[in-house]
Formats: sequence, C-alpha cells, structure tokens
Amino acid sequence: MYKLNLTYIILVSFLTFLLPAIGTIIEMWVNRETPLDFILLGKWFIFSAVGLRLFIAGIRQITRPGFTAKEIFQMKTGESYPVIRELGLANLCFGLIGIISLFLPSWRIVSAFGSGLYFGLAGIMHLTRKPADINGRFALVTDLIIFIILLAYVLMIF
Repeated sequence: MYKLNLTYIILVSFLTFLLPAIGTIIEMWVNRETPLDFILLGKWFIFSAVGLRLFIAGIRQITRPGFTAKEIFQMKTGESYPVIRELGLANLCFGLIGIISLFLPSWRIVSAFGSGLYFGLAGIMHLTRKPADINGRFALVTDLIIFIILLAYVLMIF
C-alpha cells in the first residue's frame, strides 16, 4: 500500500480550490465594478484548476513518470513510462489552452469543454478501477469535482 503524498494533495487542493478563489477576489478588488458571478469564477477556475494543474502535471509526467505510474495507478514497473509521458504531453497541451484562456476569453469555452470531458472520463476510469489508496481516491474526487464545475460552466455559456 502506498502512503499519502501530502505535496500532491496540497498542490492539487491549492490549484483546484484556493487559487481560483484568490484570483476572483483580487480581480473584484482591483476592478470594483466586476460582479461576483460564475463566469468570473469560471475564468480563474479554468486558468488554475485546468490550466496550471494540467500543465504542471504534464511537466511532471514527462520528466518523472514514476509518480503517476506508482502513486496514482499503482504500477510497479517502468514499463508504463512511455505511455505516462504521452499522457504528460496531452496534459501539457490541455494545460496551455487553459492558461492562454486567461488572456483570450474565447478559448475558455474550448478549454472548459475539452478539459471537462477529459476530467469526467478520467474520473469514470478512476471509479471503475476503485483506487486502492488515498492518492488515487483524491485524484478521483478532484477529477469529478472539476468535471461538474466545468459542465456547469459550459451549460451556463450555452
């Protein structure tokens, strides 16, 4: 059994929950005419929970595939590393779209739709595998939370 990876839990929690709230509050404070609404929160959520999280995950999966293989999927050999690295490339691309969406608002819906679908399907895969440890369960829960928030954002835009 693998033990809790506190750094992973803290980083994902910060990027998924705290940083979007901080970005929203700062934007409202800087521009006092900006209303608090789901679109504003979605802007910062897509930037942080999708963009930064997937970008960082992608870099880590490309450079250190062992973490994802061992601590998320409980794979014990390096045989999976080429596949994990390719997953990292996909995460890097999805992450960049989310980061760029902070500066190009028209990209937000694309990021929310594509990444939301990705997080939803990944969450379902985690569910079917029934994660054995806290790291896998945490990935499952946060993937599904992100999916639900992005689904709500997409539905609100349309």
